[in-house]
Amino acid sequence: MRSLNPVRSVRFPRPPSARLAHWRLGRFTALLAACGAVTAAAAPLTGDRVPTNDGDLVIHPIHHATLALGWKNLTVYVDPVGGAQRFAGLPRPDLILLTDIHGDHLDAGTLAGVAGEKTALVAPAAVAAQLAGDLRSRTTVLTNGQSAALLGLTIEAVPMYNQTPERLKFHTRGRGNGYVVTFGDQRVYFSGDTEDIPEMRALKNIAVAFLCMNLPYTMTVEQAASAVRAFRPKVVYPYHYRGSDVEKFKQLVSDDAGVEVRVRDWYQP
Repeated sequence: MRSLNPVRSVRFPRPPSARLAHWRLGRFTALLAACGAVTAAAAPLTGDRVPTNDGDLVIHPIHHATLALGWKNLTVYVDPVGGAQRFAGLPRPDLILLTDIHGDHLDAGTLAGVAGEKTALVAPAAVAAQLAGDLRSRTTVLTNGQSAALLGLTIEAVPMYNQTPERLKFHTRGRGNGYVVTFGDQRVYFSGDTEDIPEMRALKNIAVAFLCMNLPYTMTVEQAASAVRAFRPKVVYPYHYRGSDVEKFKQLVSDDAGVEVRVRDWYQP
């Protein structure tokens, strides 16, 4: 018998319309990657876990005063800055909390890059006044002492300000917000830029606290540790701490306060 010639695979050219669609899809994908777009199909948020009565709260430090939290089907960003690329691979936020007008807390370009069509925002009036029209229309404005219920969360705006005479110019009372957010049965405190003010020291039933400490803008590690020993959260994360000795802060809080100090690297390259 004659041996048969092997069958060769034949590549048929794509129709012009198919090639054009493929090219457009490739260009669109490249554009998303270049912009660092945040997508709803991103991987689930990873990080430290804090149990609540309705599932774990996931804590994902990002940089300086910026972090993401995940709870049930919600993703919350706090003070997203640094460009959308910083948030590549993270779930798109359902809620964004903004604390103050300074550039390490508020960046219009980053907000435009990470916020989805249905993302809600919470901010003080001074911040809301600087937002673009679409984002402004989705912003709940809270002043110190006000609260709101959004997306199954209770959000309380609390004071943040300087009280040392030489620092008064940095954060005036009433301009910015700290926040206490209730996830299930756990209250989480975000200090914003502040010193160890009486309102902080009087906080009650805080499960997790994010506490700033850096000079000359906020407070010393001694002030921060003294405040923690006063309101005694179960867990405290030093954040917004550039240039501060967080190990000294941990020592000053001390084991006898019953507070777990979680030191994380908020300044990775």
